[in-house]
Amino acid sequence: MSELPATELLPLPAAGRTFTAERTARLGDVDPNGAVRLDAVARYLQDVATDDAVDAGFSNAMGWLVRRSLIRVATPAVLNERLELTTFCTGFGRSWAERRTTVRGANGAEIDGVSLWVQIDVESGRPARLTDEFVEVYGEAAAGRTVSSKFSLDRSPSPDASPVPNPFRATDLDVFGHLNNAAQWALADVVVQHHGLSRAGIGEIEFVTASQVEGEALVVVGDAGFDAWYGAVGDTSTVLRWRPLT
Repeated sequence: MSELPATELLPLPAAGRTFTAERTARLGDVDPNGAVRLDAVARYLQDVATDDAVDAGFSNAMGWLVRRSLIRVATPAVLNERLELTTFCTGFGRSWAERRTTVRGANGAEIDGVSLWVQIDVESGRPARLTDEFVEVYGEAAAGRTVSSKFSLDRSPSPDASPVPNPFRATDLDVFGHLNNAAQWALADVVVQHHGLSRAGIGEIEFVTASQVEGEALVVVGDAGFDAWYGAVGDTSTVLRWRPLT
């Protein structure tokens, strides 16, 4: 039986491929207090995943789209902090794979992420089955673990949700013509900043369909964090949830 995807922060594999890279938190990554924003963290995770696939010589290194992600921030990164990112595969299915990433900083940053990526044919944009090449590169680290591609967040906005200004711009569109997955974490960060929520927390995001710049953002905030929905009116394309650790 396959596991729900991108819900567990599994440890480093006992064997198999891992990939490590470094980043430095720059001015464009942080909020007014100097803490790294959630969309910047998501970009780090996205970029190191691509770096890994390119380094492995994977023939379809750019042919992946994120379906779901979970980010746990125990200690936020800060401006100019040097970060070490290690990423590895923790399971896969027919056309998708789960990827774990750890982020550790020279100043004590502790961030973990896990995402479900769907492999696509870059010409048609349709899901493509994983190949023997993928299994050869990442299969040992996955250790036979299989994951589903199911969603777990409620895509129906709460009746208590209120509209908030749309934070997205044309510059957030990617080569596929829709809002980039990392850029969409900006909605979560806007709510965190506006409501003064703790940056230590667990965020989850699911991409139901491709999102466009013209959309409506709905948010409900409570003592236990917030839930948010984005998309065309009456048609949710992205679901977000944030739960502070403190």
